[in-house]
Amino acid sequence: MAQENKGIKAKVQQLGSSLSSMVMPNIGAFIAWGVITALFIPDGFLPNEQLASMTDPMITYLLPLLIGYTGGSMIHEQRGAVVGAIATMGVIVGSDVPMFIGAMMMGPLGGWCIKKFDERFGHRIRAGFEMLVNNFSSGLIGFALAIIGYYVVGPIVSILTEWLGLGVAAIIQAGLLPLANIFIEPAKILFLNNAINHGILTPLGTEQSIEAGKSILFLLEANPGPGLGVLLAFTLFGKGPAKASAPGAILIQFVGGIHEIYFPYVMMKPLMFLAVIAGGMSGTFTFQLLDAGLRAAASPGSIIAVLGMTPPNSYVAVIAGVVVATIVSFLVGMVILKSDRSEANDEDLAAQQAAVQSAKQESKGQAAENTATADVENAELRKVDQVIFACDAGMGSSAMGASVLRKKMQEAGIDMPVSNASISKLKDDANTLVITQNELHDRAVQKAPSAEFVSVENFMNSPRYDEIVERMKNETSQVENAEETTAKKSNKVEDLTLSEVKHIVFACEAGMGSSAMGASVLRNMVKKSNLDVDVTNLVINHLEDDAQSLVVTQKELYDRAEQKAPSAQFITVDNFMDTESYEQIVERMKEQ
Repeated sequence: MAQENKGIKAKVQQLGSSLSSMVMPNIGAFIAWGVITALFIPDGFLPNEQLASMTDPMITYLLPLLIGYTGGSMIHEQRGAVVGAIATMGVIVGSDVPMFIGAMMMGPLGGWCIKKFDERFGHRIRAGFEMLVNNFSSGLIGFALAIIGYYVVGPIVSILTEWLGLGVAAIIQAGLLPLANIFIEPAKILFLNNAINHGILTPLGTEQSIEAGKSILFLLEANPGPGLGVLLAFTLFGKGPAKASAPGAILIQFVGGIHEIYFPYVMMKPLMFLAVIAGGMSGTFTFQLLDAGLRAAASPGSIIAVLGMTPPNSYVAVIAGVVVATIVSFLVGMVILKSDRSEANDEDLAAQQAAVQSAKQESKGQAAENTATADVENAELRKVDQVIFACDAGMGSSAMGASVLRKKMQEAGIDMPVSNASISKLKDDANTLVITQNELHDRAVQKAPSAEFVSVENFMNSPRYDEIVERMKNETSQVENAEETTAKKSNKVEDLTLSEVKHIVFACEAGMGSSAMGASVLRNMVKKSNLDVDVTNLVINHLEDDAQSLVVTQKELYDRAEQKAPSAQFITVDNFMDTESYEQIVERMKEQ
């Protein structure tokens, strides 16, 4: 039974990750809609009928289309994104409510359908017809899904949304909404909140906001009060490093909106769950009592973002709810800390990371002893040209971890991009170092098996960052020396060693157009000569490092292509229709 419960947790967490990956990249659009609504509607700060006319098209078309586009791209990149957006249009037009839930269904479905088409028929397309087939397959599959969305999915989701809305309205009218925090507050700390927040609260809250101008649902998860109260309790009544680090965490949590900063403090003292639950319930009760609400989702959950989404008639109510949640959480946390005489109070915060990590692993359906990790000493940092911090949503603590490492690398004189992204957005790039948490390592490897990996327990404070910087400093000089003594890869046909070449790849900016035509010409030559060589065309960013590949690219793109596939051989051309060079390649292959 315990194993079954863990499996359910893992599925819920994975669902939350998928929903979050569709919504979080587009939060800026939600905020833009919220700001336009707050300023220009008749009850706004600067009423303007013309500018207010943007609100309905944005909520009806723009936001669902962005979600559907993102969902499709998660499954099958650009082609999946286009089909996902077309399919989403069907559910938008086929319903009378904002189709966020429908977009979350149709976007990934569109990406999946076009992916399966490409897997089934991509290798059967006749040379020269690639662009034609690709465009028509996207259009026709999108057309079919849009029809299904219009007649089937749209009406079903409309009914489901209506039922959920009625259920939430009944809970609010019965005064039972504060009970939701009994689940929401622990779910935040156990990383199970994304399915609730992005799958239910944001869509329903947005619909309520359209009708009433605001929604209390936007405040249930974003309220920074419970976390602030816990951190204040540790600041005044904690011990050791936990007490010393809490004030800095307050700034990050309350102003920065990174709620994950207080999770370890709660998990160090499990009774602190009572503090955040009590704070959340009291805050929600105050919001409900004073008729508080936000115009749009506040993300991240910073007090600045919360107040920015607050309509003029709710400022007092929103601030009161945050203050009450903070006070209640603080008082409960104070009692817990003052009454706890165990030795754990004196232990270093870092020493508790193992326990925190174990709890995180269980929340994701993983056993601690089975969690894969990746150490710095096993990573080949010499070939790395970028670092990506990968987590579920690509925000929060991973963004902070990226900031910490970026600063360390700048101080060490290492010029390398350091960014953060959701695991679903990872690309399989052999020249990328992916830093992720231990419990997410296996999922990240599945998305980018060719990348280098380092796994950490905590994004915000890991000793492995110093190890990475030290290794990179030592190896940078070695790489520079090696580059000086390594001959430049040949761009002349006569200098190529073609006996081991199994793949010829035409690489350009867009992966189509003249490069597709050039690939078609050479493919026909190879086929007529009965050579066992695969000829394809790709975007440069999708190149893989393969010693058995010959990459054909234009001269001005050579450096970028070589960085992506340093082990491959190269031939550069002025234009991709250089048939003379292709004839030489075929002749050399026949000879060798």
